[in-house]
Amino acid sequence: MTTATAFLSGASVAERISAVLPGAVEEATDSWVRVKPDRLVEVCRFLHDDPALDARFLSLLSGVDRYDYFEIDYQLASLAHNHRFALKVHADDHEQPEAPSVSSIWLGANLQEREAYDLMGIRFSGHPDLKRLFLWDGFPGHPLRKDFMTLPGGFKPGLQRFPKEDPQAWGGEARVP
Repeated sequence: MTTATAFLSGASVAERISAVLPGAVEEATDSWVRVKPDRLVEVCRFLHDDPALDARFLSLLSGVDRYDYFEIDYQLASLAHNHRFALKVHADDHEQPEAPSVSSIWLGANLQEREAYDLMGIRFSGHPDLKRLFLWDGFPGHPLRKDFMTLPGGFKPGLQRFPKEDPQAWGGEARVP
């Protein structure tokens, strides 16, 4: 008999964190808990080592461009307890986003942080080898940023509009589906 993986609410995880690390939680909802960037590593170490949470598996680390700041989302799981939960941290400086590396806690974070650095431009302080993963050194910008289409020098990669929106591209009037 298989049982579905349980999702722990952000509020319940926040309560457990706050009991051991007061002041580390910034906000919690039913879906996630957000912690202060300067407390991220100690919170993650606690989540990893706490027998009740047992967050020994980092299934996802992802950067999100929120226009004026970046958010780093962590999906954590316990294979022993068959539960999972979401953790977030903000990198408030949109021009030079930075967060502490958690690669010393989860080895899998190493490549995931490199991916977020390469594609989003988020720096992870303390990362053992932070360098581009997919793109080459010298590539201009970070392609998953919302402002990527306005690269320095006015360069705009890709199509300026969809082909059906450009009458000259197909020989007729512009159509909107």
